[in-house]
Amino acid sequence: MLDIGQTAPDFTLPDQDGKPRALRELLTSGPVLLYFYPADFTPGCTKEACSLRDMLPKDAPADIQVLGISPQGEESHRRFRAEHGLEFPLLCDEDKKVIKAYDCDGPLGIGVRRVSYLIDTDGVIRDAVKADFRIGRHIEFFQRHINGN
Repeated sequence: MLDIGQTAPDFTLPDQDGKPRALRELLTSGPVLLYFYPADFTPGCTKEACSLRDMLPKDAPADIQVLGISPQGEESHRRFRAEHGLEFPLLCDEDKKVIKAYDCDGPLGIGVRRVSYLIDTDGVIRDAVKADFRIGRHIEFFQRHINGN
């Protein structure tokens, strides 16, 4: 996991629709909550994504942008978003370059660690949590940062 106070590595990845999303461009609109997760449709990842969905305001823009990153491709992300009514982008990191840059690669390069980062508009990591199996720690992290809850 990267350290709080460290500059977040910049990246550009395609979202579920193939649209390139660059961190540096997204940060011009406000802070980013970037969360890395192992796989679409798994029980823990579904609980995490749906918890985020339920925390985001329905009728007003959030104070923070949410982005999920995992190694699945566009089709998997599109189906996952549609099935669970997710409004935030899911980014495809099939070669795991960004996952590795953010130190979220699993042990021995297998899998992806569940890590969440809060990145400010200057590109600095302001908070982070790593908890592979304790989804509640991520949910608490999300509550603390989304719209100041």
